[in-house]
Amino acid sequence: MARLITRRLLLGRALLAGLARAATGAGQADAAGRAKGAAATAPAAAAPADAATEPARRELLVFAAASLSDALEEVGGAFTAATGMRVAASYAASSVLAKQIEAGAPADAFFSADVAWVDYLEKRGLTQPSSRRDVLRNTLVLIAPADSTLRLRIAPGFDLAGALKGGRLAIADPDSVPAGEYARAALTRLGVWSRVSDRAVRGENVRAALAYVARGEAPLGMVYRTDAQAERRVRVVDVFPEDSHPPITYALALTARAPPKAAQLVEFLTGDVARQIFVRYGFTASPQPQLRK
Repeated sequence: MARLITRRLLLGRALLAGLARAATGAGQADAAGRAKGAAATAPAAAAPADAATEPARRELLVFAAASLSDALEEVGGAFTAATGMRVAASYAASSVLAKQIEAGAPADAFFSADVAWVDYLEKRGLTQPSSRRDVLRNTLVLIAPADSTLRLRIAPGFDLAGALKGGRLAIADPDSVPAGEYARAALTRLGVWSRVSDRAVRGENVRAALAYVARGEAPLGMVYRTDAQAERRVRVVDVFPEDSHPPITYALALTARAPPKAAQLVEFLTGDVARQIFVRYGFTASPQPQLRK
């Protein structure tokens, strides 16, 4: 599976898809809107691919939360081996990816680190509701550099501010990124957010927050357990109680433009082979990985 497709490349592919439709004489108004890159054309851009463009498509494109990157690479390879269909992926904050899909980026599936951004696209008619699944769960942890000797027990009112010793707390942006939203919710519930909010360094996604701690630029950070497991330069200080934040649920849905063959990807991602891979990377399977109503 391809590692990362930049925003410029994604939008470039969207423009090329629009121009191809214009060349066949279908959807000229839609193509013109895409050429301008206007967000207002998103509903038209999300329409299912037509017969003229389908033969040229050789792979499925998944927009996935940054925290899924390591596991999804292996799952994508297993899917290709089983079906012969290639998968490419773009990893970023779920909020960023949802906005790109809304703007017309050519994703076939959206794998979000929370349900809210899938809701966002579904309300705008940009997903196939029948394809939606709650697939995985994760855990929120407090991390420090691997060589840190800090010991801190997470509990209501715990002295996180004192543990920082004037340093920064690395979190994903709580105003837009699911990992950051979970982090703020947990600290608020535990009664310490007001004491550390001005010490937070906000990453564009959870992997950015992880990197701050791994490089020693922040003495503490809040990430998912799966991120901590993937980075040898950090260690888990403690785990946040599950009831301190909303359930960390990864939701999957096909976009409205996805071809019929993309349904095989949904079935694979919710099947036994994929589940075993995700669990090995630290995720837990959702209690009900079936259609979410």
